[in-house]
Parts: sequence; structure tokens; C-alpha cells
Amino acid sequence: MKKRKLYWLFVLTLTLTMFAPSGVMAAGASEKSLAYEDTLKTASEKAELLTGQYGTTSVQYALIDQGKIIVSGQSGINDKAGKKPLTANTMYGIGSTSKMFTAAAVMKLVDAGHIDLDQPVVNYVTDFTMLDERYKKITPRMLLNHSAGFAGSSLTNAFLFADNDTYVHDTFLKQLAEQKLKADPGAYSVYCNDCFTLAEIMIERVSGMDYTTYIHQSFTNPLGMPNTQTSQDRLNVSAMAGLYLPGFQNQLPNETVNAIGTGGIYSTAEDLVRFSQIFTKQTEGILSSNSVDAMAQAEYKKGFWPKDADTSVNYGLGWDSVDLFPFGDYGIQALVKGGDTILYHASLVVLPDKNMAAAVLSSGGSSTTNELLAKEILLHALKEKGEIDEIKAEKSYGKPVKADMPKELLDFAGIYGATNQLLKIDISADGAMSINTPQVPNYPTEKYTYSKDGSFISADGNTKINLIKEQNGRTYIWTRQYLSLPGLGQLALSQYAAEKLEPNNVSKETLAAWVERDGKRYYPINEKYTSVAFMLTSSIQIQLFKEAPGYVVDKKITGPTTAAADLQIPTMGGRDSDELNFYKQDGIEYLKLGGSLLVSEDTLKPIYWGKTSSTTIPASGYAKWYSIPDRAAGKTMKVKPPSEGSYAVYNENGMIVDFGVVSPDNTTVLPNKGTIMFAGKAGSKFEITLK
Repeated sequence: MKKRKLYWLFVLTLTLTMFAPSGVMAAGASEKSLAYEDTLKTASEKAELLTGQYGTTSVQYALIDQGKIIVSGQSGINDKAGKKPLTANTMYGIGSTSKMFTAAAVMKLVDAGHIDLDQPVVNYVTDFTMLDERYKKITPRMLLNHSAGFAGSSLTNAFLFADNDTYVHDTFLKQLAEQKLKADPGAYSVYCNDCFTLAEIMIERVSGMDYTTYIHQSFTNPLGMPNTQTSQDRLNVSAMAGLYLPGFQNQLPNETVNAIGTGGIYSTAEDLVRFSQIFTKQTEGILSSNSVDAMAQAEYKKGFWPKDADTSVNYGLGWDSVDLFPFGDYGIQALVKGGDTILYHASLVVLPDKNMAAAVLSSGGSSTTNELLAKEILLHALKEKGEIDEIKAEKSYGKPVKADMPKELLDFAGIYGATNQLLKIDISADGAMSINTPQVPNYPTEKYTYSKDGSFISADGNTKINLIKEQNGRTYIWTRQYLSLPGLGQLALSQYAAEKLEPNNVSKETLAAWVERDGKRYYPINEKYTSVAFMLTSSIQIQLFKEAPGYVVDKKITGPTTAAADLQIPTMGGRDSDELNFYKQDGIEYLKLGGSLLVSEDTLKPIYWGKTSSTTIPASGYAKWYSIPDRAAGKTMKVKPPSEGSYAVYNENGMIVDFGVVSPDNTTVLPNKGTIMFAGKAGSKFEITLK
């Protein structure tokens, strides 16, 4: 859902937006100390930079030090009319930062002796089952360190506009029961939302409470977090940060995230830093010291992983990183958990040995830029306190020093894959390496030079690549990278970015079935009419590439109707790798992808171009899709939707033009060669007028 250079590069969502002056305060104005003036100034200026230049609609931040909130402020807009100011109590969705509540809840049950981290999950969720017998080996620890081996994210109907439907929770075990694992449990850690949805259900089964009640009883009430809720609370919508998207003038309804344990908590920056006191051991009776320490251990090392290097991703229990760059350069351990929904973003950075933490939440932008702001606030506060002497200069691997390349490295050339991505690596005998993306043939070639340290380095010295054959016999691109964002600081990432594809020969009959699908689009039909997913591109296109015969992008063709990810990539490159399953019913081809169901473009009929018409949602409840013929293009469509239904219009490139849920006048000028989607309750009827 974000723009990117290559898969392993850091993601930044950069959309133009408006901004307003920020508000900054020190906790207890009468107690304000000169020691924090630079920190206050830095926080304010960089928050305005986020809202002015980095695609953030609004941002909220807070710093806690020794149990006191020292800095708290906001920047940006809450509504375009300027009638609703941002405050410290404005609430934001915190996305995957919610996972820290889930991890802490599991550890609280561990403290109580109700859960053993290393016993099978089936001991606690007895109706958990899969199509793969290895599931019986999955433990609670593997859920919290992302190593269970799940395909990834079962998030159908998880992101809805102002709708707390519990579909994703209620159907989750049924969805898992129809899936296979992509790796042996515990083999490696790769980011996985489903791990935390299952952990949420495990918490409910063991505690005897619903997840929301358990979170409030265990954390928000005792820690004094009045502005932290889940999607199952009675959310005060007027307290939520305003949400906007380019192309839509109206403020969007609140984004309701219904996969609570993986991303459905709402909070404020001040509440989140109060929560952080658990991890700096400044609270009593919440979690034991042993549990807090266990969460901060290097869990990622329990499976195969690249060698240690500066990075923002090295998992603990719940944490994205237990050694966040650049704090290790100062001899300080830093923990981080970021979160991104489609519209909300968050980052929580904790320095457990310093009893400090910073939280940054936003509407628009990204968790990456929020993390940078949090790090800047903490570094300036540490400097003002005298905990560090200076803020270190940004780092680089240095420009390559050309050296003779071993001939055996030529064998590493070829096609590599990561989730939904192909990379073509060429290596010449003189030590020049180039990387291209077959999916985007006009994208500039990335070039690297073999250097005397045994790696390939970019000309600017910011990226270093090694080609590694791991102990599992598979070959990987190991990428280390520094990325500087003007005014915000520097990011670092080390990961296996992609895996070399092995030859996959398929029969003529199987290949013919896939060639028939090549280039076809498939449209989602089981998302609810309130789904935020309809704001994204309209369809999925099946693409075959000559560079990767026997594959559908990164997925290995396993039969005429199936393709499955065979790649085993830790960190992020192998996340969300659901199997493709096609089937036909009544002559119509459908695609099952995780929990999503899509229908072939062959079923799309042209919308009637006359003055009036209607369409009715079938008994299945599946959405209906239409193409826009030439005779209807340019006409103004007026829709009278049912009480439980809506529609969306897309242009020929599949980009959203209008969505009834966020455009109350239900009037749209139809684009040429576009598509229209109608979704709603089974049997509901839409009246359509064209002028």
C-alpha cells in the first residue's frame, strides 16, 4: 500500500497535503526546564516538516522521561475548515503498534502461569487446525516472534469505514483451517499479521474475556490511559484525527481496523508513552521483570537470519527491533514497534535502560517517517541531559574500492523473487553487478561494483549487497542500506531482500492454463461495502514473465489452477505470500487468495447506457462488477443505494474515481474504459440514472 523503489527499500507514502503551525508543550508549564528547550524546538520543527513535505496530514508526538511526559505536541490539520483543532487528546489508529498490547497480554498470562511460551498453541486454542500437520508444532513464542510459518495476512473485511464488523475475528480459525504453512514452525521470522490474530484469540480463550476487556483491565485502566480504545469500544468519532486522501475533498469516515490484536487499537501519543513504562520497568504489578526482559531478547536469531548489521528490523517478542539503529552506536538499547493501516500510522521507540520513550502518531505519512521523528526527539533529549556528547554524523559504507572478483560469483546471476516482485541480477567478470525489475522494464537499472571487502557497493556508498548461500541450501540477496531523509535523519536496513528462483518445469497442459490467464484481471467480491480496500486499486492482474518460466511473479506454478510461494525469506521480503487457487463454478472462474475471493474479468458486463436501470446484489452477497462502455463514458451517473450498500467507480488504470461511502451525493462522471463496483447486503437493490 506504499510507494517503493525496490522491495527492500524503505517505504514512504508521499502525498501532498496542507499544514498548519504546530502546538508544543512541556508537561507542567511551571516545571519547564531549559534543559529541554532544544528538544521542544526540534520536535516542533520536524513535526512541521512531516506535515509540510512528507505527506502527513497531521502528526502528534510525546516524550516521556523518568515517568514524566516532558514533550507533547501536534502539527498539521484536523479538518480543512480549520474548525477542529488538534489536541493531545486527538486519537489515532496505531496499526501494528497494537501488537505490543497483544504481546504484553500474552506475557501477563505467562506470568500468571496460564500460558507456556514453548508449548503448542493447540493446547490453548483446541479448535485451531490447518491443512498442514506442522501446525501442531506452533508455540506462543513463535506467534510473538513471527516464526509460526503462516502465509501471512487473513485480513478480508479487516479495514472498514466506520464499521466494527467482527468478520475477520469470527472467521479467522476457519480461514486458517483451509491453509497450509509456507515453512517449518520456528525456521525463521518473517513479519506476519496472522500470528497476532491467533494470539488475540488465544488470549481470549485462556483469560475467559474478550480481548478488549482484557486489554482495558490489564493495561489501560491501571496505567491511566483514558484515550486508548479498540474498535469494539464505543469509539468517540469526534475525537479521531481527520483522515484525507488525494482526489477526495471530503474528510473520510474513521478507518475501523477490526483485526484488533494485530492492528485495531486507537490511542494518543501521551497514552502510548504511558504504556511504554511497562518496558522501562516503572510500573508495578503489570508485567514481571523477567517477562519484560524476555520480550527484548534477540528472538530473530533463533532462525536463520543475516549477520548482524545496522538495521531497523530484528525481532523480539512483539518488537520490530530490539536493537534499533542508531542507538547501538551510543551503547544504548532501543526497542521499536511501528504500525501502518491504510490511513493511520504510528511508531513507539523505547529506551529501557534510560527510562525514556517517544511516540509519534499520524494521519497520512508513514510509520517510517514517524520513527525518524521519534528518534530525533530522543537523541536531542539525551544530548541535552548529557547522556550522549553529540549526535553522530550520518553513516555510509564508503564508495567502492574496485577489486578483482572471484569467478564463482558469476554463478549467482539470475532471477530472484520476493513477495510479488522479481529482480534480475546480471554480473560481469570485471565485477559490475546490475539489478533490474522485469515488472517495470523502464525502471532505471541499479548498478553496483565489487569492492575489496567482498561485497558489491553502490556508487554513493549507501547500499551494500552480498549474495549468500544459506544453511538451508537457498541463495539470497543480502542488502544493507542507509537511507537519509532531508531534515529527518537516517534509516538503516539489513535483510535478505530476495531469494534466487530455482528452475520449475511445468507440463504443456499446465502452462497453457496459465497462459490463458496471463494479463487477465480478477475483481474482489467478498469485501464488505464499507471496506477501505475499495479505495485502493480495483483488481489483481495475473502476469507471467519470460524471465521466470514456471512462475507467476514469485509464486511457483504447482498445477493448472494453483501457484504457491516456495520462497523462504526472513524479515520482510517473504511476508504475505498467499497461495493462488483458481476454480470454476457455473462456467465462471474465481480466484481464492487467502481469505479473499475474486472473479475473472470475463464475467464483467457493460453497465446499461440508457437513462435508468437497476442492479441487485445476489443471494451470495458477493459484489457485482461492470465495465463502462463507450456509450456510457462521460455521462453523469446518479446512484440511489440501499441502506446497506455502496458503489465505487475506477478509471481504466484501476484507480479510484469515486466511492459512495465517502461521497454522499452519489453522483459520478463515468470514465472511459473504467469499471463500477456495487456491494451491499444480499438482495439489496441499487437504482441507477445516467444523464
